[in-house]
Amino acid sequence: MKRRDFLLTAGAATALRGAARKPNIVWIMADDLGYTDLGCYGQKKIQTPHIDKLASEGTRFTHAYAGCTVCAPSRSVLMTGRHMGHTSVRSNSGGVPLLPGDRTVAEVLKSAGYATGGFGKWGLGDVGTPGVPEKQGFDEFYGYYHQVHAHYHYPSVLIHNSKEVPLEGNTNGQRTTYASDAIAGRAMEFIRRSAGGPFFAYLPFVVPHWEILAPSDSVDQYRGKFAEKPYVDQRRHYADQPEPYATLAGMISRMDGHVGQVMSLLKELNVDRDTLVFFTSDNGGAMRLLNGDNFFDSYGPLRGHKQNLYEGGIRVPMIARWPGKIRANHTSDFVWMFEDFMATASEIAGAKAPPSDGMSVLPTLLGKKQSPHDYLYWELPRYDGAKGQFRDEAPMQAARMGDWKAIRPEPDGGIELYNLKTDIGETQNLASKEPAVLAKLKSTLTSARTPPRPQTEPSPRAWYERH
Repeated sequence: MKRRDFLLTAGAATALRGAARKPNIVWIMADDLGYTDLGCYGQKKIQTPHIDKLASEGTRFTHAYAGCTVCAPSRSVLMTGRHMGHTSVRSNSGGVPLLPGDRTVAEVLKSAGYATGGFGKWGLGDVGTPGVPEKQGFDEFYGYYHQVHAHYHYPSVLIHNSKEVPLEGNTNGQRTTYASDAIAGRAMEFIRRSAGGPFFAYLPFVVPHWEILAPSDSVDQYRGKFAEKPYVDQRRHYADQPEPYATLAGMISRMDGHVGQVMSLLKELNVDRDTLVFFTSDNGGAMRLLNGDNFFDSYGPLRGHKQNLYEGGIRVPMIARWPGKIRANHTSDFVWMFEDFMATASEIAGAKAPPSDGMSVLPTLLGKKQSPHDYLYWELPRYDGAKGQFRDEAPMQAARMGDWKAIRPEPDGGIELYNLKTDIGETQNLASKEPAVLAKLKSTLTSARTPPRPQTEPSPRAWYERH
């Protein structure tokens, strides 16, 4: 850490130590929400009043990044503070677990006296593996452990601390209990129980990830408003959806309602001013994968989408709210990403952070200047689940250094170079015109990573798939 940043962070931590109690931390994360899928980021067709209010009462970041462009690796970066060149889980097969030696944000906060609860999609270790959340620092976790299970919004069961919990009315193909409602309910029960002391509530909601499905009362407000183009699933993995746009909008609005419920509960319990709330998405949006279009303009000026490393795949909405501490109705262009959450949460809790690739952004949150990252790094190596190993090739990669970004969009492919300050849409490849910049970033693409460990994918239990 640079000396100036050390002094700023130390000063911020000193100010926090003067508080009557350690602040609560709530991290709310949507699944596959695009950069401009929220009203506060420019969305025109989908109503998100509660999240928009969160932004108006806090700071909205315009250069925040997920850990990866797909679910599990991004969550691994978030939990471990290690970017994609070093984190344990670099495949997205669904059940590859964190290692016993991995130290998560939840473990650090638990050691600092926090109650720790997770509610939603885990994706970093199935039941029976060392990666289950209750072995990774969480007092309790309720939701989906394996990602394939999380592809369905009306499963017959969810998991609570590795035990199956039936969802009422969801057997034999029936759809009565929407899993997101049950997850939000359990999250609020945890917050209510834990309000007397510091708590960490991790809420990785499972919408708007496919399958495209929501209760009728959420879809009704959008029916008839859009020129629907029915979605036909060529893989026959999900049921065909005759009104995908109204349904997807309904999913996002329902999640927005859950955010509103959480915020109302914090005020009811009189812990609102003691609680730092983040809202973000686990990676870029998937809208361009639906019917080959971008009906909701889910990326604004950004190129790409979930599954690639252009900005649309990794740049995400990020809101931080903390009354009296974080500036309200403010927009920041500070560049940061999921790897920074470990150091930031540790600093806020007064805990010693384990080694990580991130830095505390507490000074920025509190409105102070701090030096930027030297670079940010992403990759997505191709994984052969049958062999339990990665392919021997240069993976998809990207690195950002200041305004410059290098990207290898295909495995073993060439490297492109963009200036994000003048070309946010990554339309002008400057690789041939800026050889010195390209060479520096190419070196980073090599030095930022170590080869990923062999990763074994456990077979999901039969009820995880519903055909």
